[in-house]
Amino acid sequence: MSESNDFDYHAFLKVTTEQNGVYRMYDANSTVIYVGKAKNLKKRLSSYFRKDVGSTKTRALVAQIRAIDVTVTHTEGEALILENNYIKKYLPKYNILLRDDKSYPYILITDHQHPKLGAHRGGKKIKGDYFGPFPSAGAVWESLRLMQRLFPIRQCEDSYYRARSRPCLQYQLKRCSAPCVGKVSDDEYSEQVKLAKLFLRGKNDQVIENLVGKMEQASEKLQFEQAASYRDQIATLRKVQQQQFVSGMTAELDVLGFYRLKNQACIHQLFVRDQKILGSKSYFPSIPADTEDTDIIEAFISQNYLGQSVEQGNIAKEIVLPMTIPDKQQLQSLLSSEVGYDVKLLSNVRTERKKYLALASTNAETALRVKNSHKESMQARFEQLNALFDLSTPIERIECFDISHTMGQQTIASCVVFNPEGPLKSDYRRYNVHGITPGDDYAAMSFALKKRYGKLTAEDKFPDIVFIDGGKGQLGRAEQFFNELELPKTPLLVGVAKGESRKPGLETLIMAGSHQLISLEPTSSALHLVQHIRDESHRFAIAGHRAKRAKVAKKSSLEDIPGIGPKRRQAMLKYLGGLQEVKKASVEELAKVPGVSLELAKNIFESLHDN
Repeated sequence: MSESNDFDYHAFLKVTTEQNGVYRMYDANSTVIYVGKAKNLKKRLSSYFRKDVGSTKTRALVAQIRAIDVTVTHTEGEALILENNYIKKYLPKYNILLRDDKSYPYILITDHQHPKLGAHRGGKKIKGDYFGPFPSAGAVWESLRLMQRLFPIRQCEDSYYRARSRPCLQYQLKRCSAPCVGKVSDDEYSEQVKLAKLFLRGKNDQVIENLVGKMEQASEKLQFEQAASYRDQIATLRKVQQQQFVSGMTAELDVLGFYRLKNQACIHQLFVRDQKILGSKSYFPSIPADTEDTDIIEAFISQNYLGQSVEQGNIAKEIVLPMTIPDKQQLQSLLSSEVGYDVKLLSNVRTERKKYLALASTNAETALRVKNSHKESMQARFEQLNALFDLSTPIERIECFDISHTMGQQTIASCVVFNPEGPLKSDYRRYNVHGITPGDDYAAMSFALKKRYGKLTAEDKFPDIVFIDGGKGQLGRAEQFFNELELPKTPLLVGVAKGESRKPGLETLIMAGSHQLISLEPTSSALHLVQHIRDESHRFAIAGHRAKRAKVAKKSSLEDIPGIGPKRRQAMLKYLGGLQEVKKASVEELAKVPGVSLELAKNIFESLHDN
């Protein structure tokens, strides 16, 4: 190996320990370029500096090393966990990176007097029973909608539940038994919660058998209305049972399908819970050249399971692997010790597990080919857009802005980003627009552009093209903003105006400066890219606006009154029987609420009636 770099590895290796540990390698910019673990740090690090290093990847890595530091650990298990944490923190370019650190969503039944059925994803651990994990938030919400039809358990927030003085709409729709106002006894409610837990554990037949018994008991007691309710619940359950997912014999299983194409790889994770395939998820790890397949699988297990599912306390008891890995026993022991039950890593499988593995592997191949096809299609669209605008350099980054509001209220501006591989969602941004005249879209556009580019430096990411969703007015405001701002370079500004009938394919592009109008053929790939970017910015803005509008709608008018905190607000709602009763109350009635003085009662009354 070449010794042209500034790192004196001879001196470093003389003082390196032979204990367990983790090492980090740095380049000339003090950036971590590789993280590794070793049973014997001295022996492992010495292997990088042999003269006969055969791997191209290792030679390229060693040529960039300018410093190494080591952290000693007590056990190999500790070293594995620390290595995983460092990889997630530094994202070294010579390590295998999943680039996906989101925790999985679960269904949660809380541990309250009247338990709540809801979703949980990361954050603070809440007491209750967890069911999952599910492959996506969409799968959780779909399951919750189904549960609402089957079991009349509340799904409302605790604050809403505590403030109720009469049943809400969900009770009228027979989707909640209204435990908040005593419409159901505690025993009956607990029985429904018990059935819901059995259902979520896959005990459908046991649930139906239980309900049939209750229906017969109600019928014998001549409680025909109650019996009819059980009958309808049974009918819905049987219908759902017929429509449910693929079933098998395995109770709890994760299956890892694998497909590799040169320096690209896909791992497809199949979730099997309670004898049903709940769904799946594809990962496309970033892998250095000359990486072994077994290294990719080991990295996936470390990064995907350690510190993620462990926090939720739920790792599948069996994980089917597409191949045998060297550190299987160590990983298996570490996962088992973390969760408190045996976790098995299986590679040579038969019968049902083999079929699941074949399915997962097929999905991995399909996902990688679809991704490559999408990438090639996106690159072709970028090339056509480049030709349309006759740019001298290839387009690397496009940004698009849009504004969303309702009658000028809760205005949100969005900025979405695309590169030649497609949407770059990590760079998406939303801006809460304030300090403008409600409904002034031009001022809102200026606000968003100032937020995005007002403090830009030469090191920041800068777009080649900025699309403005709107006509000449919005584009003119964007031109004015960029003319007044000193930036490293000026992007190409293009307005995207909708056609007269606002139908897709009739859009007109407006060039900044000349305001030249460009109309493209509906079949143009460049137009399809513009439509994709414009629609994505529109979707992102509307989603933010709806969330903000929903938050405002849930906000109580009592929250804006000085001196009224959550406890006093709760006391008033409970004492007087709801918000409408508070608004109707006189000063004297308000003053009777515990913790509310006469002076505060006057302020509350005036605040609620000043209009």
